[in-house]
Amino acid sequence: MTPLSLLETTAALFGVLSVVLARYAHIGVFPTGLISTLLYIYICFGAGLYADMGVNAWYASMSVYGWWRWAQPVAGEVVRPVAFANRRDWRIFGLLSGGSLLAIYLVLQRYTDSTVPLIDAFTTSLAIGGMYLMAEKKVENWLVWIVVDVASIFLYAYKGLAVSSLQFVVFTGLAIWGYYSWQKTARQAQK
Repeated sequence: MTPLSLLETTAALFGVLSVVLARYAHIGVFPTGLISTLLYIYICFGAGLYADMGVNAWYASMSVYGWWRWAQPVAGEVVRPVAFANRRDWRIFGLLSGGSLLAIYLVLQRYTDSTVPLIDAFTTSLAIGGMYLMAEKKVENWLVWIVVDVASIFLYAYKGLAVSSLQFVVFTGLAIWGYYSWQKTARQAQK
């Protein structure tokens, strides 16, 4: 195993562990995710996936925010509950994702040697909004991750990052599992 594939494998394992913990709405999602994202910043830089490198920096900062946010219970609750997104959440998601798509694409197209600027910008902009929904403990974050993960399978395979591509296959399955689990939890809380 080369040093890069060992680093990529370590980052992928921490990423999978993070998503498994997220599925169970366990706060450990954030420290494990932080380790994975910091490693992926380095890996993506080396692979020329500049938007993904940037989104991993976003993930790292949102991991710190989410860690803090999940530790802050809602009035009368022991922990912050899983809930469905409301109009405000969707507006923020739209502003984060939509606002970043064109900007990221233009930066990648004009100022980098990226060979995949559109798909890199697409996955990155959706992930920016998805991470916000996850930090807010909204069920719909999983739907966003399903789209991001499926697109990323092909993106990472195209860039020769086989371990990471396989990780996104696993992420897709975990995201489907997480969606149904969180949906059930949120519905029970509504009753």
